[in-house]
Amino acid sequence: METLLLELADYKKTGIISTADAEKLGCAAKILREGGLAAFPTETVYGLGGNALDQHAAAAIYAAKGRPSDNPLIVHISCMAELPPVVEEIPVRAQKLAEAFWPGPLTMIMKKAKAVPYETTGGLDTVAVRMPEHAAARQLIALSGIPVAAPSANTSGRPSPTTAEHVAEDLMGKIGAIVDGGPAGIGVESTIVDLSGKKAVLLRPGAITREMLETVLGEQVEMDPALERPLDASIHPKAPGMKYRHYAPKAQMMLAEPADGIYSAEGLGRITERLCREADERLSRGQRVGIICSGETLPVYEKAYGGREDVILASLGSHEKEENIAHNLFSVLREMDARGVEFIAAEGVRKEALGYAIMNRMKKAAGQNVVLV
Repeated sequence: METLLLELADYKKTGIISTADAEKLGCAAKILREGGLAAFPTETVYGLGGNALDQHAAAAIYAAKGRPSDNPLIVHISCMAELPPVVEEIPVRAQKLAEAFWPGPLTMIMKKAKAVPYETTGGLDTVAVRMPEHAAARQLIALSGIPVAAPSANTSGRPSPTTAEHVAEDLMGKIGAIVDGGPAGIGVESTIVDLSGKKAVLLRPGAITREMLETVLGEQVEMDPALERPLDASIHPKAPGMKYRHYAPKAQMMLAEPADGIYSAEGLGRITERLCREADERLSRGQRVGIICSGETLPVYEKAYGGREDVILASLGSHEKEENIAHNLFSVLREMDARGVEFIAAEGVRKEALGYAIMNRMKKAAGQNVVLV
């Protein structure tokens, strides 16, 4: 095992290991335990792990990602017994939500324990915690014997990674190991709810929706203002993704949605007309254009641009299956980067249930460049 550990710890040739290889998974756990970094799969996206109780490991995560140090990290645990050491107390609301949604794609913010360094929390007195549903992720955390701080395993600002290959694109040579568990299931990051105050506040939407939270808590969950408008530069973010540029491709991106919010045949018709007009204008400038659309509208764009090498078409899936759209979003954005697209015209999706989380990511990817048609 020591030989394997030395190979994995050589950051110039980051080791990529399978979740099925128990011996190497143990080596990745030892890397985490001894202050190194290892990426691993979760049911949402891949995370970049380090010892949540080690200020130097937290600093190494920020350095590897190129992430602002005031952007908090999420602490991952493998079981409820690991929660008390990282929080000052467990609120009743947290107990209810944990019983309903853990393990799963829900992050809860609580008052931090003294053992958690400010380097992990971005300087805050609160800590974000979640218990992933992915079995290999929990196994890795349990083997490491420590709570694991793990933001998404990508260069800060880029689309989040949903495969080990995405992680390697951004972090190869910067970390000790990448644990390959295949494609992430959900494809967008966990829901984040703040339970540190008098009221529950949704900070980031995800697969656990606001309605699901309210059903369990039996009370209204407030929406943080940053969900609808950019956070002021002077404000300290309480959770990842609230303040800085996130999920963004290299290309400039424009997002179109119907002004009435209804994705009917008429609404989609207005969107396709607007995106085609924008694509034509960009093509006249000699730019390589990407169009991100739905399964319903793909034939329209294929008729207009099929066979052109300077137009890249990508369908996220049907509007009727938002889980497929979430699963495909970040992979499609990375594909646009890989194919040298200079401008992306993208369709929005309905802001219902998981669709609200998808639109949150798409708006940030577009830098809030949204047109209503």
